[in-house]
Amino acid sequence: MSRERPGDRPEPESAAGWIDPDLAEEFPGLGLRQLVIGRGSGRSPKEVKERLRVLSNRFSGAQAINMRHQPIPWAYRVFYRHIGLDPDEQRTPVEELVLERMKHGGFRSQNLLDDALTIAIIESGVAMRAFDGDRVSGVLGIRASQAGEELEGRPGELPAGTLVIADAERPVALLFGALASDRGVGPRSSSTLLVAIMVGGVPQIAVEEALWLAAEILRS
Repeated sequence: MSRERPGDRPEPESAAGWIDPDLAEEFPGLGLRQLVIGRGSGRSPKEVKERLRVLSNRFSGAQAINMRHQPIPWAYRVFYRHIGLDPDEQRTPVEELVLERMKHGGFRSQNLLDDALTIAIIESGVAMRAFDGDRVSGVLGIRASQAGEELEGRPGELPAGTLVIADAERPVALLFGALASDRGVGPRSSSTLLVAIMVGGVPQIAVEEALWLAAEILRS
């Protein structure tokens, strides 16, 4: 029996998440795109570590500073201000990664999933999250938190109206922030739910590219 080669496997298809109608009206372009990969995290192979090293060498200090003015990073900065976040204090995902690169002299390898997300975010500029596919219920979406809701593992109630990523039962993460406890992906996870966060001004093709890049690395 012949062994399956990576190129023989069907490409996974992404699906749209849901969004609360009031938020959709208030923030045109806001949404989620998600993709399931049938494996968890683990150690990064040397090929992925080398890819991070090459990516690190592409970024000088001037490039890092100017990144925020590029269309996709700028779109997230604009959205942050619209929801009351200061992007110079709570940095957008791509800017946070670039800052870490400047601090440490390179993108440091952590594990297969985190390395995949780093590469996908830096290459595309798109904000991404990942969840244990077996620990979320149904399709994920974006809504405002309700009075009395909590994020599991985080002390205290969420301020009503906080933007969260939620499943069919409860919030599983802040939109740009902490994950609920036991929702992260580990080596024993049997599936990974990759999520790309869209905002106005971010092209659909960039979102699909981000998901494809992360999926390609996880499936390598």
